[in-house]
This record gives sequence, C-alpha cells and structure tokens, in this order.
Amino acid sequence: MKRPAALLFDLDGTLVDSAPDLGGAANDMLLARGREPLPLGALRPHGGSGARGMIGAAFGLAPGDAGYEALRDEFLRVYEGRLLRHTVLFDEVDALVAGLAAVGLPFGIVTNKAVRLAAPLADGLGLRPPAAVLIGGDSTPHAKPHPAPLWAACAALGVAAADCVYVGDDPRDMRAAAAAGMPGWAAAWGYLGVAEPVHAWGAQAVIETPAALLKRLALA
Repeated sequence: MKRPAALLFDLDGTLVDSAPDLGGAANDMLLARGREPLPLGALRPHGGSGARGMIGAAFGLAPGDAGYEALRDEFLRVYEGRLLRHTVLFDEVDALVAGLAAVGLPFGIVTNKAVRLAAPLADGLGLRPPAAVLIGGDSTPHAKPHPAPLWAACAALGVAAADCVYVGDDPRDMRAAAAAGMPGWAAAWGYLGVAEPVHAWGAQAVIETPAALLKRLALA
C-alpha cells in the first residue's frame, strides 16, 4: 500500500487504556451514594464514550434525561482528579510510536475528550511530543463523528485529508473518517462499544494490534 502522509489516532481505547480511571470515577460516584461498585468488565466496553458511556452504565441515564447533566459534571470533576492513577498506554503502543518516529511519519491525536483532560493525559503518558497535534472535543465547533476535528488536525499537519489515515476504536471514528474523506482503520484492540461488531463499521481495515499496524505500514 502507499504509505500515508500522516496518521491520526483516537486517544481513549486506541492509544491509551483509560478504562480503569474512567470506570474508577464512576465507581467513586456509586460508592459516594452508598451503592455497590460495578466490575471493571461491565464498564470497560463503554470507555470510548467517556462520561456519557460511564453515566449510562453506572446510572442508566443518557443525555437529555433528568439529572444527567449534573451527573456528567460531577463525573468530569471526579475523573479529572484521578486522570493518571491507573491509565497506561496499550501494549505495543510504545513500539508503534517509536516505529513512526524512526521513519519520520508524523501522527496526531483526535479525541472527543476535552483538551483540559486530553492534554495532561497525553503529556503524562509521553505521547506529546512526539504527537505533532492534539485536537480535543472542544477544539472545533463540532465533535466526532463530524469531520471538523479531523480536518483541523490535517490543517495543523499541513497534509490533505485523503493522504491521512484515522485509527480509532469506535464506530463514530469510522463515520468521522468517511465524512472527512480519509481511510478509517478500526483498532480491534480497543473498547469497541457494545453495539455493532467491529467488522460492521465500514472500516477500510480492521487492525488487531498496534504491532499489526506497523506491519501494515511496512514498518516492521
């Protein structure tokens, strides 16, 4: 395949395993209310949906429901206080980043996480640098699956959308990539949600591991 000019990555569930702290924040809230915490396995699949996913799993509420916004704001405060307590890079991501750097292939991060959370997370785990750009959910007027965040990242990198690839672990990532006019590759090692199976997302490729991504790029 022709090597892309740049790679763009989702953050949670693609580069970093933040489910232990996302789920931990939800459980902190349950415990504060005298309720039993949920096992991480029940919360983990919702990690890619951030506050919305955690509140849905822990409290059964969705955006628009009475009480949802107050719980969301509380969740974000609690989560910010434990942002890097148990969050780590996924296995092989260090080698992936090193492989990209070795051949001078730039990459950026495009996430729906607010920049005030995404930036310290990426910095604390050594992703910025080398990531050349970080676009958060509040960096543009629209979040994914709207293409605006991907276009903003391409503009910052000085590359055309058609010459980039977006790698993510959620169907919204593949819809955003398609809307932006770039290939979308599904990160099958990520959280993947609880709805459609990964092979039904319309991704141009389903990548099983970060090492397999390097191999696909003929870098390993």
